[in-house]
Amino acid sequence: MYETNVTVVGNLATAVDRHRLADGRTVANFRVASTERRYDRAGGGWVDGESLFIDVRCWRTLADNADASLVKGDRVVVTGRLFTRNYEHEGQRRSAMTLDAQTVAADLSRCTAVLTRTRKQDGTVPVEHEAHGDQTGQVAGSAGPAGAPAGDRVVDDAARLVGAAPGGES
Repeated sequence: MYETNVTVVGNLATAVDRHRLADGRTVANFRVASTERRYDRAGGGWVDGESLFIDVRCWRTLADNADASLVKGDRVVVTGRLFTRNYEHEGQRRSAMTLDAQTVAADLSRCTAVLTRTRKQDGTVPVEHEAHGDQTGQVAGSAGPAGAPAGDRVVDDAARLVGAAPGGES
């Protein structure tokens, strides 16, 4: 109820470190560096300001997808619950800000992406993906296999994913 939710935009400062816990859950950790940009009137240009380094923790499917999709240096947008983690290192008490991620996304102002929708265990596409029309995640205007127009692939893949025949027949 009184959680501190934030969005951080920055670059992966470390590689994604994913591992499975004894209870079977998957967790992934990485650091994001977010550097302030400001206009320097005296110099007449943009300069880097202070940097914020924040630890990010992802769980379950988000952890698996972050590990499969991201590499050190990628520009990301991370939203989640911010909290302070206290620990001891070499006898000294320390604290670190940790972002328990709810969403991790590539910053599309710096790259392009081809999405692959994940399926539920029963093989169906989650309902929220059906409402958006393109269940394949194919980026508009890109080519399908062997240079075929993407529209043909989208129709065929979408029909396959929702269990209907191509051409809208079911």
